[in-house]
Amino acid sequence: MKLPETSNLVTKILVVLVTAILMVYFYPHHRSDRFNYEEGKPWAYAKLIAPFDIPKRPDSVTVERLRDSLDRYFVPIYSMNENLVDTINSRLPKSPGTNHRDKLAAALRKVYSKGVVDMRTKAKIDSGILPKVRILEGNVLSEISTAALSSPRDAYMYVDSIMRDPDLHRYFAAANLQNLLLPNFTVDEIENSRNYQYDFITLTAGRGVIVQGEAIVDKAQRVTPEIYTYLKTYEEMLADRDTSDRASRILQILGQFLYVALLLSCVTLYLFFFAPEIYNNFRAFFFIYVLLATFFIVAMGLNYWETGGIYIAPMMIVPILLLVFFDGTTAMIVSFVLSLVCAGVTPSALEYVYLQFCATCAAVYSLRELSRRAQLLRTSFFVAAAYLCAYVAVETMMNGSVDSLSWRMVAMLAVNSALTSMAYIIMSAVERAFGFISVVTLVELADINNPLLSRLSNECPGTFQHSIAVSNLASDAASRIDANVQLVRAGALYHDIGKLTNPAFFTENQHGVNPHDALPPERSAAIVTAHVPDGIKLAQKAGLPLVIQDFIKEHHGAGMAKYFYITWCRNHPGEEPDKALFSYPGPNPRSRETSVLMMADAVEAASRSLQEHTREAITDLVNKIIDGQIADGLHNQSTLTFSDVAKIKEAFIKRLMTIYHSRIAYPKSPAPASN
Repeated sequence: MKLPETSNLVTKILVVLVTAILMVYFYPHHRSDRFNYEEGKPWAYAKLIAPFDIPKRPDSVTVERLRDSLDRYFVPIYSMNENLVDTINSRLPKSPGTNHRDKLAAALRKVYSKGVVDMRTKAKIDSGILPKVRILEGNVLSEISTAALSSPRDAYMYVDSIMRDPDLHRYFAAANLQNLLLPNFTVDEIENSRNYQYDFITLTAGRGVIVQGEAIVDKAQRVTPEIYTYLKTYEEMLADRDTSDRASRILQILGQFLYVALLLSCVTLYLFFFAPEIYNNFRAFFFIYVLLATFFIVAMGLNYWETGGIYIAPMMIVPILLLVFFDGTTAMIVSFVLSLVCAGVTPSALEYVYLQFCATCAAVYSLRELSRRAQLLRTSFFVAAAYLCAYVAVETMMNGSVDSLSWRMVAMLAVNSALTSMAYIIMSAVERAFGFISVVTLVELADINNPLLSRLSNECPGTFQHSIAVSNLASDAASRIDANVQLVRAGALYHDIGKLTNPAFFTENQHGVNPHDALPPERSAAIVTAHVPDGIKLAQKAGLPLVIQDFIKEHHGAGMAKYFYITWCRNHPGEEPDKALFSYPGPNPRSRETSVLMMADAVEAASRSLQEHTREAITDLVNKIIDGQIADGLHNQSTLTFSDVAKIKEAFIKRLMTIYHSRIAYPKSPAPASN
């Protein structure tokens, strides 16, 4: 369908460029990011050759084993406080006239000469966990047995046991040693950490080198823990080189931009040459690129969040929306381009593009005759079946067996298919945001049980019958010129709803009394032309889509209520009439569909006044009305061609001949025979 908004070339180029820049921004920019692999799974790429020497570091299992071993056998380092015992002795109370202080000080020096440690260390010693420690004295590190080490409590108990003289013991008790005794061997956290890291690095140092030109991993080879470590080392070194090589990184980003921009340009060229109704409608053009950017970003986000998460992204929503609002060819082309854009970050580009292509075909096929929203749910099952068949096909082709099938991949594709049903919700949101209208919505609007149509049927039965007749006439003509038949049918049913405001002032609703007879022509014209703005108000109140409102606005265009205009001229000979008083507010039709409605509306109304309904009379009527509208310039903004007009005329003539065909006169029953 063609909407009235257009945009110049510069704006469209900006849309394409912004979309390309946004996609490149979310592209992985390090060369290492292009690989997506899992430990224990086959390598999905071609043979990977080392571009530089890579150290062979131990794998994660070995590293953990070495770490456990280091934790068990690492001898902790303690620093020795040589001045601590002198500090404690200086705090002992004086003992005038006795040598109690000297005796206690000597006992403490004896205990501290063997070493005093904290309670936690002593507990480890007692449990046998810590048979040895290393003591740092200055710059000298020596290893000693922990058998002679004691805790502050042990030191207190020992000194208490040797203070046998009552006077000496009383002095000992008054010295309050329990608050003075501290460890002189304390854990040296800094040295412990430094030595631990050194020992760990020594244990886990590279055990050889993958020489430049040597294979890191072969195609389809299982990624063992050892190979997984080699790949991680390769990626770390590659990232470091990318960071230091600014020129290489810039060239990579430029290459990504060129890749994406060329693909998006293909979409633009397709729209320009093969879908001009979309290209010339800026809202439709903009929507396609918003759709591309949005689902690409969603795919990149899922891929960042989960390994292989790009396979979860419900990409089939894109062709579904494009098919619902535009056509199947556009859906296929745009979806294929999106698959190629995303393929740049997938483990296997061929597999990804193949899966998306098969699923897109299934989605488009399942919706070729969309008429109910429930069909969108059915599409999810078609998509799931297509994904599964395509995945089995590509895996068996590449690996020669079904053993390589991954249940994880099957689960991701199943989630993808389930999320496709979200198109039901997104479709309604797009209709409101962009002013589009789907076939499903048109079918729902064309239901005569719709509240507005039901009201029209009850309050304006003549107008309702006229609207149905116009709908049939216009939809028949629309099908001849490949216009949107469903849109024309729905628009025709609502085009005259403004007559609900003053039903009796319109001929089809009158029954012998014409209220215009008591009014001046200009007043009558104002009432009649007002059914257009009145209809817009009712449509807005009922929440009718903008494209349906266009039918209400444009079905008379900027034409005139000629009957009242001519009547005024006859009543005011020699005076210049104000044409604005007799003109409809417009605008003139701006699409093929609204042009067809204008023609059908005038032809159907005029056909009711024909005295005879021969082909010649109907043909003359159709030609006179349509040619008159064209001569008045009412269809200048439409995209109808002369060939279209000829097809429309023929469709009207054929339909009217069918409606007004003459019936066979049935013979009268013979009179009964007299006896």
